[in-house]
Amino acid sequence: MTIVVGYVARPEGRTALRRAVAEATLRRQPLLVVNAARGDAYADSGFAPDEDLDAVRTELAAAGVEFEVRRLVRGNDPADEVIDAANESGASLIVIGLRRRTPVGKLFLGSTSQQILLEADCPVLAVKADHH
Repeated sequence: MTIVVGYVARPEGRTALRRAVAEATLRRQPLLVVNAARGDAYADSGFAPDEDLDAVRTELAAAGVEFEVRRLVRGNDPADEVIDAANESGASLIVIGLRRRTPVGKLFLGSTSQQILLEADCPVLAVKADHH
């Protein structure tokens, strides 16, 4: 069993990562960090730069959890990449971060988050980004 976290280099991604580390520690399970971008890596807001993923690896090593970090830029939908990684790894949980939204924005959940929540075969923990 594995904990899968969908990671983006934004506050919601960092919040999801912290919660995923806590869950991996609590459950004594390895963590699979998935950073998926759809296409042109440098134009896609989901793409995490090398420095950011290096910082993630350092943070995870310091936390003492077993982990793997995957950056996937294969033209696929990021939600599909996270769901596929969860299915392939036999995930017990997927952790995703949610952005805070304006009143109008609250009418719509992010499409990636919504797809993961609706289509994942395992439980999904959605956490709100920190205020800072």
